[in-house]
Amino acid sequence: MKKTVRRILLPIFPVLMLSLLSACASFSTTSPVIDISELSGKLAPKASVTGFDLYADQEKIHAVLTVTQADIHKVEILYLYSNDQGRNWSDPQIIDQGPNHGLESVQGNDVQIAASGDQRVIIWQATGEIPGMGAFKTAFSKDGGKTWQMGANPTGTDNDQSHHDMLFDQQDRLHLVWLDDRDENGYQGLRYSRSSDFGQHWELGQTIDASSCSCCWNRMVLSPEGSLNILYRDMEYRDMALAQSADAGEHWRRLSTVGEFNWKFEGCPHNGGGITEAASGRLHAAVWTGLETRAGLYHVYSDSAGKSWSEPVAVAPGSGAFHADIAAAGDNRLLMAWDALGPEGSSVWFAVSDDDGLHWNKAQRLSTLDSLASHPRVLGQAEAWTVFWTEKSAHAGKRWLRAVVE
Repeated sequence: MKKTVRRILLPIFPVLMLSLLSACASFSTTSPVIDISELSGKLAPKASVTGFDLYADQEKIHAVLTVTQADIHKVEILYLYSNDQGRNWSDPQIIDQGPNHGLESVQGNDVQIAASGDQRVIIWQATGEIPGMGAFKTAFSKDGGKTWQMGANPTGTDNDQSHHDMLFDQQDRLHLVWLDDRDENGYQGLRYSRSSDFGQHWELGQTIDASSCSCCWNRMVLSPEGSLNILYRDMEYRDMALAQSADAGEHWRRLSTVGEFNWKFEGCPHNGGGITEAASGRLHAAVWTGLETRAGLYHVYSDSAGKSWSEPVAVAPGSGAFHADIAAAGDNRLLMAWDALGPEGSSVWFAVSDDDGLHWNKAQRLSTLDSLASHPRVLGQAEAWTVFWTEKSAHAGKRWLRAVVE
């Protein structure tokens, strides 16, 4: 099937139209649809995006960005939304970070957002007494993002908290997972909490895994029957693992290893994974290993609700594929996007499967040449995907880009 990609730039400053290169698909480009600095009136022309998160609620895409300004030593948090797969966006709104604000959230440890109806919740890691460490801060809105209030810390403590992810379930309970070092044993642990009032108060605080990799992001996905699944990087072997709850977060268990490489490594690769569930009920994951004999990005799937997984299949072997995300759309179709470091810089690529992950079409490049592009995220909606990533050229700040793949 021939893929059509519509590429739209969402820059912090105006850019020229750019072309995409591929021998296998038809591409069209448009001029930028949004200049955040111009819309907000509060950002310098040379501002740069340092991270972002996305959340799809029905047909609406919610986004939160962290932005630095060239001559001002602070990072702003911006909220904005789109009702049409990212073609047009609301005016960005600056989120008040409260007193003594400093921000530790960067790509791989991004500010997070979740939304349901008129409810919005944003959580970020603030700077504590020791630079590079800090506790969470939260903000919530009950009126569709028009006004915001500071919320409670989900953990009830001020220890180091990072690498979080969250989602709403069908009953509008908000589930949050993160890493912290509360046990002070030299290891981070995978922690969990839940809110039943849209982030104003928190409950069921517990440890899912007392020792996990310290600096890799976590990803959550909710199955249609209500099971919560967390993809995270384990400790003893630095393989990815799946934790699952079948009772709305009251009880958890480590269910399986997701891509069993038995990789031993005294350090952190700063690389989580991606997880999604297709219409068939098959779980799919994008995982990376640094095992010397098999280093690279892999696709795995599970037909047993995460209890066991297929043999890992290499994605773009030998290309340097590293950070990745994956999403399902339509009738068991999948898109995986990743970044890869090559002689021309770091680039973002994608591939599509039309048969529930059994086969993948030829990889196609999304990012521009001679740039540093990284950390793609994918949202699947109806029969299309929206891919977002950041990109930096030699003479410009880091921009936020997006493409629609149909």
